[in-house]
Amino acid sequence: MKVDEGHIGRVFVIRLEDGDTIPDCIEGFAKERGVSVGHVILIGGIGKGRIVVGPRDSNEKPLNPILLPVDGAHEVVGVGVLAPAEDGKPVLHIHAALGRAGHTMTGCLRPGVTTWLVGEVILYEIVGVTAARVMDKESGLALLEPGAIATTGLTDS
Repeated sequence: MKVDEGHIGRVFVIRLEDGDTIPDCIEGFAKERGVSVGHVILIGGIGKGRIVVGPRDSNEKPLNPILLPVDGAHEVVGVGVLAPAEDGKPVLHIHAALGRAGHTMTGCLRPGVTTWLVGEVILYEIVGVTAARVMDKESGLALLEPGAIATTGLTDS
């Protein structure tokens, strides 16, 4: 286990509009406002896109993701962690449950997922910590690394 301790800084209440893309618009907002590390809660609607629902083979490295399409309006509840990539760009890793007509899909929202009608986001800034998403050669994923410093990052407020 790797740990760094901080505290809640600013809290943002954000309304995503129909067609806004996730996680892009949240990452862009974080960059504009200077949020480096944060916690995200999302509820609302998703219209289309793709989600990762696991690796094809859990023993294969690097991982080969299973991608499922999201077609049509789905209710969504999601939670994520915002942290800078090694280059300092904010990256949101968000998992969500999407439901429609009694069926549920759960997975990692991929870039380009669109909001349907509205998305409600609470972004909690976490200050006083250092963390970055560092590329893990074995898994092929950029994993959260508490204590790591992005090479050119945003500063805590």
